Amino acid sequence: MNMNQEIQHNYQRPTDRELLEQTTNEKLAAISEVPGFDVEFDPEEAELAGAFQETALSEEDALDAIYDADNE
Repeated sequence: MNMNQEIQHNYQRPTDRELLEQTTNEKLAAISEVPGFDVEFDPEEAELAGAFQETALSEEDALDAIYDADNE
């Protein structure tokens, strides 16, 4: 087996998650190194980077709020 064949044989393709983590980390590094640098994140990358914080009411809390308002 020559070196090229050995490399191909031993190569493991990164998973989708690993690729997502890699690109997200590269984008985060780019914006931390260059202030004001405009980098676009797709929704999955933004989620992984912690850009979103879920603050919506649950369905149960929303229904409780409706009933609480009716009782006042």
